[in-house]
Amino acid sequence: MKKYISICLFLAVSVLAACKKDDYKNDGGKSVAYVDMTTYDYLKSNKKFDSLIKIIDRAGMKDAINGNITFFATTNYGVADYVAAKKNLKVIETGDENIKFTIADIPAQQLTDSLKIYMFTGQINRDKITQEGTLYDSAIGVSPNVKYMIKMRRAYDYSNYLSFVDYVTYTKVIGTRDDKEADQNLIPENLRDRAVTCQTSGIITKTGILHVLDGSHRLFFNAQSLGN
Repeated sequence: MKKYISICLFLAVSVLAACKKDDYKNDGGKSVAYVDMTTYDYLKSNKKFDSLIKIIDRAGMKDAINGNITFFATTNYGVADYVAAKKNLKVIETGDENIKFTIADIPAQQLTDSLKIYMFTGQINRDKITQEGTLYDSAIGVSPNVKYMIKMRRAYDYSNYLSFVDYVTYTKVIGTRDDKEADQNLIPENLRDRAVTCQTSGIITKTGILHVLDGSHRLFFNAQSLGN
């Protein structure tokens, strides 16, 4: 909706090579789109997704991730903040600040259901993504008042090298699209769309399409407090 910032450039720069949380600011995407691995194996082969693989395994979703789908992957940073938020809730519940809490302590069914918001039937690659954007139901099915939008935003950030760059964006649309509202400032905070950047897009695996969300995106759009 309003904060469409996603980075999947046409530059032939190595993908997923850096380690900082804001890598998306200079990541250029893959020069070779196809990888001769399943989506799950590709994620498992890259340390940037170690925590996501633990989530997938805990949820029993390996086969689903390897289906004929488009998957938006969250990096370790987003998973770490999600687990920290869940731990903080447990600390508040128990009053024990030294409590141990890991991915293994999160109910598997909760993770199974939540992962589906990043999964879309079929292969939605860059050539099918428009600047106008398209609304989709995720693998979780039809959700009341919620859809997911995949779109391009054209920007001129690299005008010294390219005429323009098209960034892929992934947005949780709550109610109506914010970008279609006359005055977005009037939209209540809890009804504002949640947009996230892709630091890399259009990775073609043996089983589907993979887009990688930037490191600032917290898993499942979680916004709970991280505590101290």
